[in-house]
Amino acid sequence: MTVDRNCFQEGDLALLQDRKGRRHLLTLLDGGVFHSHQGRLDHERLIGHSVGGWYRTDRGHVLLAVRPTLGDFVRQMPRGPQIIYPKDLGLIIMLADIFPGATVIEGGLGSGSLTSALLRAVGVHGRVINYEIEESWLPKAKANIQKVVGDAANLEIKIGDIYEGISERNIDRVVLDVPEPWQAVSTVGDCLLMGGILLSFLPTVIQVQKLVLALEADTRFQLIETTETLLRTWHVTERSVRPDHRMVAHSGFLITAVRCQPRVIGTPSDPSVEPPAESVAGNEEDDADGRDE
Repeated sequence: MTVDRNCFQEGDLALLQDRKGRRHLLTLLDGGVFHSHQGRLDHERLIGHSVGGWYRTDRGHVLLAVRPTLGDFVRQMPRGPQIIYPKDLGLIIMLADIFPGATVIEGGLGSGSLTSALLRAVGVHGRVINYEIEESWLPKAKANIQKVVGDAANLEIKIGDIYEGISERNIDRVVLDVPEPWQAVSTVGDCLLMGGILLSFLPTVIQVQKLVLALEADTRFQLIETTETLLRTWHVTERSVRPDHRMVAHSGFLITAVRCQPRVIGTPSDPSVEPPAESVAGNEEDDADGRDE
C-alpha cells in the first residue's frame, strides 16, 4: 500500500507549535490525546490529515503541526545523560566526514542523539558500532533512536569500556563522546585505517589540552584541529532586524585528527622525511611575520 507522505500516519512523530512559538513533540497514536493549557487535541484529528496543517483545540486555539527534524527531536527528546546539541551534530558529520557506507566506531551512547545522526549519515549500507559502559542507559537511548531512524539493523551496541580496547580493525571513523578520550588514543590508532578520522566532543578546555597532547605524543595522528561553534539566530520583522537576545553559545569543543604513518625524523638527504630543524624554524618565522602569504 502506498503511504501518502503529505499526511500524518499512526506512529509518526508530530511537532505542534502555538502562536507564541512554543513547541510540543508527540507520537501519534490511535485514541491518543494531546493536552496543554490551550486545550486538548485528539490525535485522530491529525492521523490521515495534512502535514503542515493548522489544527484547532477544543478551546479554540490553533496549532501548526509539522514533522520534526532531527534537531527538533534532539531538543525535545527524553533525556538521560547530557545530549549533544544540533549545532554540534551537524558539524560532527562534516568535520569527521561521515559518509554513506562508512563504518563508524562510537564511544558513548548517552541519550542516542549522536548515534541517530551517525546512522542517518552512514545510510543503510554503513555501520555504527557503539561502545557503552553504562548498560542502564540503553532502553531510553534505543527508544529515542527508534523514533528517529526506525529499525536500525546496522547499529551494534557493545557493553564495554572503549578505553580498554577496540576489537574492530580498518575502521573508517571513530567518534568519541567520553570524558577521558586520551585514554583511548592508542586503541583508536590501532583500529583506524590509514587516513581515517578521529573526532572527540569535549566540554572543557582542560580536557581538550590533555587529548591534543596525547594525540601528538602518539605520532600516528596528524592534522590535529580544535573547533568550537556558536549559534546566533536573528529577529526579523518589517520594522526591526537584529540578533536575538539569546543564543546557543558554548556547548563543547570538537577535536579532529587523521590517522597517518608515524612521523620519523631521518637524514636531510632523504626527501621522504622531515627537513632539518633549522629549515623548520625558518618556515615558522615566515609564518609568524606573514612573508609566506
